[in-house]
Amino acid sequence: MPAQFLRFGLVGVAGFLVDAGLLRLLLAAGFGYYGGRAISFLSAATTTWILNRSFTFRRDAPSAFAHPATEWLSYLGLMLFGGVANYGAYALAIETSETVRAHPEIGVAFGSLAGMVINFWTSKYLIFERPKQGS
Repeated sequence: MPAQFLRFGLVGVAGFLVDAGLLRLLLAAGFGYYGGRAISFLSAATTTWILNRSFTFRRDAPSAFAHPATEWLSYLGLMLFGGVANYGAYALAIETSETVRAHPEIGVAFGSLAGMVINFWTSKYLIFERPKQGS
């Protein structure tokens, strides 16, 4: 599991780059700190789903889900648990620090760390490595 957690962390870095980079672009385009972050978070979560299913939790056996779209929707739904911690840490940092308001990617990093353990557990045990029925 340590190697798998390391791969999960590497995928998280890719998700962070998507999240922070897109947020920066959306802020420049006139989106606010919160609306822009909702869009960038969804984009990052989609990126991490793709990478986690093909890199972190890759397997030879077929998915427990009938269709990749079903798996993606389930993944996004479960990421909301970690997303609450993520978004809460981000919002707290934005509201309490001028430095973070000037560099919102710092808030994205705080949020990413806050949600990481929750998201690893839900990804591993509820999406990608679900026990088979009757086991």
